[in-house]
Formats: sequence, structure tokens, C-alpha cells
Amino acid sequence: MPNETWPALSYADWAQTCRTLHLWSQIVGKVRLARTPWLNHSWQTPLYLSARGLTTGPIAHEGRVLDLEFDFVDQRLHIRTDGPVAALPLAPMPVADFYGQVMSTLKDLGTPIAIHGAPNELPDATPFAEDHAPRIYDPDAAHRFWRALLQADRVLKAFRTGFLGKASPVHFFWGSFDLAVTRFSGRPAPPHPGGIPHLPDDVAREAYSHEVSSAGFWPGGPGCEEPIFYSYAYPEPAGFRTARVSPAAARFDETLGEFVLPYEAVRTASDPDAALLAFLSSTYGAAADAAAWDRDALECEIGRPGRPRAT
Repeated sequence: MPNETWPALSYADWAQTCRTLHLWSQIVGKVRLARTPWLNHSWQTPLYLSARGLTTGPIAHEGRVLDLEFDFVDQRLHIRTDGPVAALPLAPMPVADFYGQVMSTLKDLGTPIAIHGAPNELPDATPFAEDHAPRIYDPDAAHRFWRALLQADRVLKAFRTGFLGKASPVHFFWGSFDLAVTRFSGRPAPPHPGGIPHLPDDVAREAYSHEVSSAGFWPGGPGCEEPIFYSYAYPEPAGFRTARVSPAAARFDETLGEFVLPYEAVRTASDPDAALLAFLSSTYGAAADAAAWDRDALECEIGRPGRPRAT
């Protein structure tokens, strides 16, 4: 397995594995969704980076607890309870087969869970149980993706420490298949128009109930076939998209409606961390200035290990 700090990640090279993993992650994420009380902005739904891959974290189940974890080192899906455990191989298979194995394993472990059985936020909403199309899964590509996520997660977490106001955790949304962190001005936002494919409008409106500046990492997909870091504001304030941001490789994408920075530009920079932090800080600053956020009250210095924040 490659072990470079910021691994090469060409979308063209792993597009089919990306689509497979996107659908598999929705099945796993929906297990958490089915058992977890709703939290503001759908924060009860995401997956989280772990030392082996992506995990649901602990899920309460009728007096018991379980978790599910994609292990991109040993290429297994671990399903663990406070009693028995199981592991399913991550290998090429139709979505219907993966779905059937997950559901039957949960039942065998004494933790049966019914989920909404179709994808969200994707144009094709073929139910998982009916998706028998052959699927490609390249373990090396999945491992590189996870390694890229680890670096993005680390820098996004550092960026998050520079904000005193309400901010989300850094988390991986399986619906949109991206790693994200969101800052809030504290002011309510106009109702979101909805219209996201196969996502109830009330979910979108609750997610965007307040003004945000949101940033993250997306591995690419139709319409943007390269991995990118992104940053957007909702509602988008006047002057945001014409603001000057850093580094030079950053641009505003009119189709996506957000600033983007190619992952490759970060990976090949002389200081990838600094390049990414410059993008996150400058695009947030563009949103906060254009929308007249109270930046003096909301911001602080980036945190350092073992050193309390100065007050």
C-alpha cells in the first residue's frame, strides 16, 4: 500500500470504485441514521475518520451498542457489538450483495436494523436490494482515498479551532460523499429552496436553517471530475464570488456555486498544510466580510496542542 503523506488521487483512475464506495457508505451510514436521535443540521448522520478507515462511532440499540467501520488497511467492514463481532470483505460485488450481507450480519449479531433502502442525494435512486449491476472495487484506490481524507481531516480540524462561534465537527457526509466543517454566524437564514435529488426538502431546510460558511473535501464526481477542496456560503452574500482568495490555484466555480481548490494543487504545494489553510481562511473571510459577520466576537487564534487558548 502507498504511504505518502498526501497521496496521488486521480478521479479518473478510481471513479468506478468511488461510485461503489459511495453507495456502500450510504448503507452503513443509514444504519446509524436509523438508530440515532436527530441532531441539528443532520449532525447525527455522518461517519468519522479512524485509524483504519471510516466509522459510525457507537450506536445504541435496545440496551446494547454496536459500531460499523470500513477498514481500508485490512479491507474489511467490521460490524462490532458489545458481544459478538463480524467482518465482511471489501471486494467487488453488486450493491445488492453488500446490502444483503450487512443486513443479515446485523440480524445474526442480534442487532437487526431496518433502514431506508434507497440512495439519497444521487440522481439514480435504485433501491439497494435491487441494484444487481456489477461493481468495481479497487482496494489500493480506496486506501489512497482514505489517506487523502486523513490529511484533509487533520487540517480541517486545525482550521476549526480558530472559531469561537457555533461550528460543526469535521465529519464525513455519506449522502454527498464529502468531508465537511461548517461555521455559523449565529443568525437565521432564509428557507433553503430544496430540490436536492432524493433528499426531502425539510431535511435540507433544517440543515441550512442558519447562515453558514462551509468548507470541505470532495473526491470528485460528474460535473467536476477531479478531487477538490471547496468553500461556499449560504445564503451567498453579494460580492462573495468575486472576492480575491488564496492560493493562486483557487477559483470560483460557477457550476458548483462555490470556491474550489484542486487537491492536486495542495498535494504538490511546497507546504500543503499552509496552502490548504490559506484557502480555508481566505474563503471564510470572503464570506464573513461580505455578510458582515461579527468576526471579532467569533474568531480566535488556531489552537496548539497542550496550550490553553488565551483569553
